[in-house]
Amino acid sequence: MADPFWRYLPDLAACLIIVCVHYAFTRRVRTAAARLVVWALAAWVILSFCFGLPGVADDIPRSQFLTWVRGAGVSWGLTSLGVFLVGLVWRRIPDTKFSPGRRRLLNAARSAMVAAPVAVTGFGVFVERHWLSVREQKVVDSGLPKDLDGLRIVQLSDIHYGPFLKRQDLARAVDMANETKAHLAVVTGDLITTAHDSLDDCLLELARLRSGSGILACLGNHEIHAGAEDYAEEEGAKRGIRFLRSQARRLRFGQAALNLAGVDYQRINRPYLAGAEKLVSPGEFNVLLSHNPDVFPVARRKGFQLTLSGHTHGGQIAVEILSENLSMARFFTPYVYGLYTQGPSSIYVSRGIGTVGLPARIGAPPEVSLVRLCAT
Repeated sequence: MADPFWRYLPDLAACLIIVCVHYAFTRRVRTAAARLVVWALAAWVILSFCFGLPGVADDIPRSQFLTWVRGAGVSWGLTSLGVFLVGLVWRRIPDTKFSPGRRRLLNAARSAMVAAPVAVTGFGVFVERHWLSVREQKVVDSGLPKDLDGLRIVQLSDIHYGPFLKRQDLARAVDMANETKAHLAVVTGDLITTAHDSLDDCLLELARLRSGSGILACLGNHEIHAGAEDYAEEEGAKRGIRFLRSQARRLRFGQAALNLAGVDYQRINRPYLAGAEKLVSPGEFNVLLSHNPDVFPVARRKGFQLTLSGHTHGGQIAVEILSENLSMARFFTPYVYGLYTQGPSSIYVSRGIGTVGLPARIGAPPEVSLVRLCAT
């Protein structure tokens, strides 16, 4: 079953905004040739958005060149919006009389402001998306069994193996995860982006993860869009990666047990976690692997003390204004990044490793997540 139409409303809204921005640009240029170039850029951005939608991207022939062309188109859309907003602010500055020196300084400042969106986008493409680090998060549960106190779970999420993330990039993330010497390694979905990406190569690298309790995983929406759920499960099992698909596995640590359950990506037009209460083991510490974090309130009600998720990329493009982190991900879920707690239950949402849509991260660098359970 396809996602409902309204799921794509943010993409359609973005396309409408881009059309309006480029229309405003045509009002500022004087020649027909320049206006034609502006509208060509607008068409490039809109096609880039449309060809990157789930389902559509899987039907387009595989081409690394076309993937980067689409990514560059989305990047230009983001940049053009920034330039437009800067221009809008600039025109609100009163045009009073200045000395020639002050006028030159003002013109230099205007040029710097216009160049800022281009510089920020370039920074996100060429620098910040490579700023991979280990992010450690302490999760406190007063009822945690003694032998689970200090348990370390390393989490990889949203890998999106493909043109924007090469094998050496994933190998680096796996090496960093192994350096944590975690008790348990988990993967929370979106191994690939489209059906054209090499799931086999991704699984081969993930199989190098090392932990005392193996590698457990759940599937993301991109595996579903690519029709690769069963293949990922079968090939993953051959490489020591167990995908939990509405299944649970009981893991012993000393005298205590941790019950780890996993579900496929939960579609927003179906009841969340239907039947997942059967995966809960009463009297034990229950952890849920769910790619999308908006299931958290349901997971809490069903008895899971901890949920590990990804999906949002931490917003991927996130801007902090007045201590509020703003991103497109807030259209879909209030759980964008980090630790959230409700009563006795918690969820940790990882920023993940890869990118989708455009090869950039701004304000949301990639991470290998290390979750440490603590009694106090």
